[in-house]
Amino acid sequence: MRPFVRILAALLGLAFAAAGALLALEVGWHWWRPGAAPLVVPWPRWQAQLSALGWDAYAVRVGAGVLAAAGLVLVLCALAAGSRAVRLTDPGDAVSVSTSPRSLARLVGLTVRAQDNVAGASVTASARRIRVRAKSTLETEGELRPRLLETVSALLDDVPLARRPKVTVVVDSPKDRR
Repeated sequence: MRPFVRILAALLGLAFAAAGALLALEVGWHWWRPGAAPLVVPWPRWQAQLSALGWDAYAVRVGAGVLAAAGLVLVLCALAAGSRAVRLTDPGDAVSVSTSPRSLARLVGLTVRAQDNVAGASVTASARRIRVRAKSTLETEGELRPRLLETVSALLDDVPLARRPKVTVVVDSPKDRR
């Protein structure tokens, strides 16, 4: 959700910048030639059409509803893109400590890759779950998976996490395919 919010913020920023540039261009044009027609945007025609609308018109109500719905969607997207920090136990009353999911995944990945018969591993982590996908050419999943689960569990015992995440380990081994 965070990439969506970042892209949306960039697009909204560009739209506001373009609208501001257009407004500055129109104002400059009107100051330079006060009696001339508008440069790009037909402001007088829009003003005449909008002056005929009342606040109780159907088009005004639909426009207000669409804007309210769009605002609600933006608020929900911003709330869903909240902080993904992994909380650690606080060392004191006035101190709070957290780490990023990427650094937790890097720590678990280094520990898993250091194990015997692990050819490679990819790790994804969040505050709730750690997923380890290891590759081995010498051991089967039944042989390596319990050892990796034990290793990751021992590592998580040493890391002062406020909430222990669920750990899943999958081993890809050519020996299992035979």
